[in-house]
Amino acid sequence: MHIRRTVLGGCLHLSNIFGPVPSRRLGRSLGLDITPYKTCTFDCVYCQIGRTTNKTVQRMDYIPKNLVLSELKDFLDMEEDIDYITFSGSGEPTLHSGIGEMINDIKSMTDIPVAVLTNGSLLLREDVRKDLLSADVVLPSLDAASESVFHAVNRPHESLGIREIIDGLRVFRKVFENELWLEIMFVKGMNDWIDEITALSDAVCEIDPDRIQLNTVVRPPCEDVEPVDEDGMIRICREFGGDAEIIAEQRIEVHPEILPLLQRRPLTIEEISESLGIHRNEVVKHLRGLKEGGKIVETVHAGKRYLGVKM
Repeated sequence: MHIRRTVLGGCLHLSNIFGPVPSRRLGRSLGLDITPYKTCTFDCVYCQIGRTTNKTVQRMDYIPKNLVLSELKDFLDMEEDIDYITFSGSGEPTLHSGIGEMINDIKSMTDIPVAVLTNGSLLLREDVRKDLLSADVVLPSLDAASESVFHAVNRPHESLGIREIIDGLRVFRKVFENELWLEIMFVKGMNDWIDEITALSDAVCEIDPDRIQLNTVVRPPCEDVEPVDEDGMIRICREFGGDAEIIAEQRIEVHPEILPLLQRRPLTIEEISESLGIHRNEVVKHLRGLKEGGKIVETVHAGKRYLGVKM
């Protein structure tokens, strides 16, 4: 199997590793992408990389463990300064049946702490909970406490229910001895009304995370959803008491080669990623800055999203 290895902008780019990238919660984070693109248990309305194309709850050895660990070793040999090694990427990492073994192998390889970003949907399973026990930080999300809002915001796999997910988070908290940081993403008009906020606050009390981190939609997501404004987020934060914090996106420096590339012709995210050797998640962040600056526009042709320079 060919593994792309390039160095751009001081970052090493491998097929299953991206970054390190600045993270609002984890500092300089080296990402591990261990599931195929858009393979997830959810299809969230606010996802920045588009609709889920493989919605599943089936755990598999999606990407060979040894390949991921080999790439990681290559990176660590460069002695880069990073704060966390983070399982994240463009799908749900707990869908990988080998994530537990990978965490343990990484812990034996380096002292750099390991984090897992997850939507929390599979923590209702004992095997998944066991797999994450060696992580230093687990960062699950919980965007709803009622079934109707859960289906509206997260559009889950048909087998998943929000009560079971909350129970899974609660049980995991009891057996997990390290840091649990719970993120709640608020979407204007969908889960920011008082009854849902109260239900979420009650669920958070059940789970008892170490940190409660409140967020809202970053412009522009792939779908027509809106962020909660600053006053609204402050109001919501008060409902969760003194332990909650509002987290904000860091400003992302735009990659200097993206705009010249798009001046030639419109491209998809995947084409930009392949052309520049940048992971798709990084491309999305760079495009966000260009969109906010009014420099690029998005069009849809034959079911594909293309980005081009605004004339």
